[in-house]
Amino acid sequence: MKYFYTILFFLIFLNVSHSRNIGETQITTDEGIEVFSNEKYYLLKKNVIIESDKFSLSGDNIKIYFNKDMYDITEIEAVGNVKLKSVVNDINALGSFLLFNTVNEEVTIKGLKSKLFTDEFEMSSDGLINVNNKSGNFFINGKNSKLLNEDIIIIGENIKGIFSQENKNKEINYLNVTDKEESYVKSDETDLYAKNIEYNKETSLIELNENVRIIRNGEIVTGDYGTLDTKSNSYKVKSKNTKKVKVIISNSNE
Repeated sequence: MKYFYTILFFLIFLNVSHSRNIGETQITTDEGIEVFSNEKYYLLKKNVIIESDKFSLSGDNIKIYFNKDMYDITEIEAVGNVKLKSVVNDINALGSFLLFNTVNEEVTIKGLKSKLFTDEFEMSSDGLINVNNKSGNFFINGKNSKLLNEDIIIIGENIKGIFSQENKNKEINYLNVTDKEESYVKSDETDLYAKNIEYNKETSLIELNENVRIIRNGEIVTGDYGTLDTKSNSYKVKSKNTKKVKVIISNSNE
């Protein structure tokens, strides 16, 4: 059985004419709310704004799943001009579609010019961004996909990896970047190009496959396969297919 609530729903949550108090959730919408009690979700229609202690969310239309009662939110699905800010999960997100699982602390953003920010990283894509705060797994897919912070730039059609969960400051423990044209990673004074770039913190190695270019200190080295040791700051480039490794050294003083 389906139930439709408008005035009653606001009385349950809060009288929206007053400012929100701690522990309360305030919801405003232009076209009301439809509650599906048996299915345990409700629909918020047109120009929705949600304010709570844990997060704030706005969008054109929002679907909220709950467990025991309407306060016990388990998952949020938002469409159209979506903006999410979660202090608890350290996330700011923008996109045309959002799926936010409050139990798993997982957020997915889709659409052109999608963005997701944490204190340490900025992610953007015209496709999809997915971050799981509990496991540390992240995935960025689509055109114009990027991951940036103060120390690193990562660009590629598919970017996936794992953030460390050891302390508040997130670091990348594992990274895999692929692009049918060219992936790019910039770290310190080194620019890395390849179709596939993979990093593992345990081995301290960055591996590069296909159309490899390493640019550092005026040197340009190209080949089919390369490795860079982040601890020793040394690198190797080998040839598999072209049977040639090319090195270009420029004199910056000329």
